[in-house]
Amino acid sequence: MQYRAPRWLPGGHAQTIWPALFSRQHDGRPPAWTRERWDTPDGDFIDVDFLADAPAGAPLFVLFHGLEGDRTSHSSVAFACAARARGWAMALPHFRGCSGELNRAPRAYHSGDFEEVGWILQRLRERHGAPLIAAGVSLGGNALLRWAEEAGAAAAQTAHAVCSICSPIDLAAAGAAIDRGFNRQVYARRFLRTMIPKALRKLQQHPGLFDGERLKRATTIYEFDKLFTAPLHGFRSTEDYWARAAAKPHLHRIRIPALVLNALNDPFVPGRSLPHAAEVGAYVTLWQPGHGGHVGFPAGPLPGHLRTMPEQVCDWLWKHR
Repeated sequence: MQYRAPRWLPGGHAQTIWPALFSRQHDGRPPAWTRERWDTPDGDFIDVDFLADAPAGAPLFVLFHGLEGDRTSHSSVAFACAARARGWAMALPHFRGCSGELNRAPRAYHSGDFEEVGWILQRLRERHGAPLIAAGVSLGGNALLRWAEEAGAAAAQTAHAVCSICSPIDLAAAGAAIDRGFNRQVYARRFLRTMIPKALRKLQQHPGLFDGERLKRATTIYEFDKLFTAPLHGFRSTEDYWARAAAKPHLHRIRIPALVLNALNDPFVPGRSLPHAAEVGAYVTLWQPGHGGHVGFPAGPLPGHLRTMPEQVCDWLWKHR
């Protein structure tokens, strides 16, 4: 596997921002979806989108989106196009509250939500009738790895292979990086612009759930996780959440083929925090290209597109099915 960034788009920030905002999202017609609403075991719901018109009996590819993502995210569209070109079926589960409608329960989603991921994968596995392949982008990739780590050898009954893409597998390092300098002003602010209003609507659903006035003043991901993510999901603090939810310390527990892809110039997943080959088990393949940004990996001439990375990830997953 290899990736080389185009000369016209140098640097991690440019390789992150351009693909998300300006690159060509798809070739030909945009992907079409059908949606199902699933009731969760705790009385809530999630929405799962399926790529329309998939051939009968096609292999099933599952994609977990990133923080505040959905089926319109540039990576979701790129993977949908790659899956469609291969004749695969594809499922895109939305984490709670990310499908356009606020979920009902006094909780949301988080980076270590491996139980939710496991429930989704098991239901898709039963429906499909054979093990599937799965990938996760950023937060979704960390949660997917955490599922594979917790499931151990039993994961093979559900999935042939998994991949994480630009995931903050060392959450403490990533959290510190996104809350500093340019990252804080651009990326953290962009995430908080949707996360805080959504959390405040959750407070209207469940009065007294957290301190809304303090959350309104939050300017960092650390503060948001301290006031909202950690207490709503059973963590003692931001530090406890970041430590227990991170996939990096447990990669050696994975017992199915797993590709862990991180660009070394990712602005808020520091290259120095990434694992070395000696730190992971025999089932884990590390791909750490020097360029690509955060879920960027632009390719081709202007306006560029996100094609090379999804194609190589799909090729790797298919090879290890």
